[in-house]
Amino acid sequence: MGPMWLLQLLSVPYGLMVRARAWLYAAGWFPTWTLPCRVISVGNLTVGGTGKTPVVIWLVQSLLRRGLRVGVLSRGYKRQSGEEFLLVSDGKAVLAGPAEAGDEPHLIASRCPGAVVVVGADRYRAGLWALSRFPLDCVVLDDGFQHLALHRDVNLLLVDASAPRDLNALLPAGRLREPLTAAARATLVLMTRVDQMRQQEALADMVGVLGCKEQPILVRFQPDLFVDVASGGAQGLDDVRGRAILLFSGIGNSDSFRATMSGLGVNVVDEVRFPDHHDYRNGDLKRINDRARRCMAQLLVTTEKDAVKVAPLLRPGERVLALRLGMDIVDGRERMERVVFGGAERA
Repeated sequence: MGPMWLLQLLSVPYGLMVRARAWLYAAGWFPTWTLPCRVISVGNLTVGGTGKTPVVIWLVQSLLRRGLRVGVLSRGYKRQSGEEFLLVSDGKAVLAGPAEAGDEPHLIASRCPGAVVVVGADRYRAGLWALSRFPLDCVVLDDGFQHLALHRDVNLLLVDASAPRDLNALLPAGRLREPLTAAARATLVLMTRVDQMRQQEALADMVGVLGCKEQPILVRFQPDLFVDVASGGAQGLDDVRGRAILLFSGIGNSDSFRATMSGLGVNVVDEVRFPDHHDYRNGDLKRINDRARRCMAQLLVTTEKDAVKVAPLLRPGERVLALRLGMDIVDGRERMERVVFGGAERA
């Protein structure tokens, strides 16, 4: 990476470009298209993991429980399929693997039986394609905050409370995709991982930096259980307490994963980190197993997002556990449900 002054210099034209793009949409110079159903977007301002996938899963499951017919539209980042639109789930079965669909859409489809999941770069056209095949009441946009070409009825912006430095600078000098002023587009701001904040006063500072008009919804991600990657069987959290664990992951926020595991009372003896959206190979599993033998780890643990790509590579007898997280609203649940679900139930 080049000197910081060069990266800061490069962030100036980048900032001008994204500001101009947002202004052109706001002024109507670029068209914004509207789907004939309710649209709820989940997104963020930064690159890396703020917890979008567990929020999308919680949101979709909550909508399904209310009797709604739900679709999910995702870009399908790093998917290998070449189709313009790919049906990942028809609401009855998962039809595409993680390589074809992308990590997140496949995981969402697996965790949300009953939801239609479609990937496509043009979310408006993907939405029309889905609606022409399925009678949907509402659509959830995965990672949709910057997808300004599609109108949304609810715009949820996620900000990682455990990583305030992510808000310091625009790409490529920092991790911001857009200037902080873009937060004004949000219907609600969700501060995630509030339980992992290093200092409580940091929350007030972040709210001030974002210019939030209302108190953000405060969210944490709680471990629910472990899933045996090979068998799919569930295992309780207490079953791994005190065990020597090797962690491995290829996600946007590996620090948060480690902090969550450490909070479960396990002994993390080693960790292998891969780039976000890593495409696992047999050599990666060999490296992980070699490290586990050297540090005498009793268990290998990864994330659910990684697990879907690791599962086909496991040999008979190899055991890997995946941590399943659930979303918990610490503060602002009533307002969140009123804004997101108000008037959404079917008659």
